[in-house]
Amino acid sequence: MTQRIYPYLLYHSCEDALEFLSRAFGFEEVLRYTGDQGYVTHAETKLGDAHVFMGNPGDGYRNPEEQGGETVGLYVYVDDVDAHYERARDAGVEFREHPTDQEYGERRYSARDPEGHLWFFASQTKQVPPEEWGATVA
Repeated sequence: MTQRIYPYLLYHSCEDALEFLSRAFGFEEVLRYTGDQGYVTHAETKLGDAHVFMGNPGDGYRNPEEQGGETVGLYVYVDDVDAHYERARDAGVEFREHPTDQEYGERRYSARDPEGHLWFFASQTKQVPPEEWGATVA
């Protein structure tokens, strides 16, 4: 059995999150479940083979924006990080970091979604052995 990890993000409005992730980052909606309460309580979206589940947690939930900090970072590989960045920029995304070459051979940018979840998007630009940038391999 192949193991996969799908992050499950909580949003006050899954409807708004689905629209934003599609418009800004190119995610495609896979599933939407509207509960008896009349709003989306569970949804699934994907970008290539990367899936993200999301839910509406109800009362008492505080998203990263409301907490004033970061709670998780999602790291997504894309084919062309600069083109992906331009799409996000055109959608009015709030960036934390613009596309920058990293010492470990990736080009990366980071952005926040409207509820404060932190997203990293990257493309590999070259192979750099871990010991060349100071990492140790277990």
